[in-house]
Amino acid sequence: MRAMRRQAHAWGRPIRVGPGRHGLAGHALPPGAPSHAACPGAAQRAAHSRGDAADVSLPQARISHVNISAALPLHLLHRNVLGTLATHSRAPEGYPYPTVVPYAVDARHRPIVLVSGLAEHTRNLAADPRAGFLVVDGLGDAAGASDSVLEAERATLVGRFEPAGADPHVVARYLRYHPDGERYLALGDFTFWALACERLRYIGGFGRMGWLDATELDALAPVGYDDERALWDEYGASRERRAGLELLGVDRYGADWRLNGLKRRTPFDAPKMDVESLLAALREAAAVSLM
Repeated sequence: MRAMRRQAHAWGRPIRVGPGRHGLAGHALPPGAPSHAACPGAAQRAAHSRGDAADVSLPQARISHVNISAALPLHLLHRNVLGTLATHSRAPEGYPYPTVVPYAVDARHRPIVLVSGLAEHTRNLAADPRAGFLVVDGLGDAAGASDSVLEAERATLVGRFEPAGADPHVVARYLRYHPDGERYLALGDFTFWALACERLRYIGGFGRMGWLDATELDALAPVGYDDERALWDEYGASRERRAGLELLGVDRYGADWRLNGLKRRTPFDAPKMDVESLLAALREAAAVSLM
């Protein structure tokens, strides 16, 4: 349990740790207590078998909290390009309907998907916008995938999808991350939807897991489109620009790149709050971090 009490260091906020293998995380059984004391159902069944009173008195569980940086799930979202979208099925009604979709994140770190109006998941969203969205590190990347998916960093977002319309900033950003989206847009049946996250469950390994509210995910103002455009222009004209390295997007916490056809993410050492510090971080990432 010592690992569950460790502190993560970058811009951390406390989040709740979920149930562990031996009962609730942070809960210590009193000396001599039977193992079923960590499970109310098991305790009640044991009492019933002994003929004891039904209202078994259980010790209060204590939920441990660890400080995990809110930037960790943000970097995870930015590193990857595929997610599992789970909608509410219309027929058969009420069942979860999962499907894999490509996505990109906008300036506010919202997953953006481009979907056909004929697709089952799009029709499901039109009827009920509530959805879950799972991102697993390395999904679709054989070189980066973990040997065990249970050891991989992952996050499940829950919230509501809403049509993003024809916002030119959203369109331009998505197409930078997924240039092949142009041919789907040309069909006239595809539209952009954005996930307004309400809560997020992050799992980064043993002792690094818990729920994060959307308000805790990123309290910083996003980089404006004009500032981001200026950063692209400055980087494009700089001596640090490298052949085969394309800048896709910039935010307060890091930068997204395409290096020789592969998606890369470079986290910054701390949030960058102005254009000058963002540009300095971009130049360092291009010259050093992506070597």
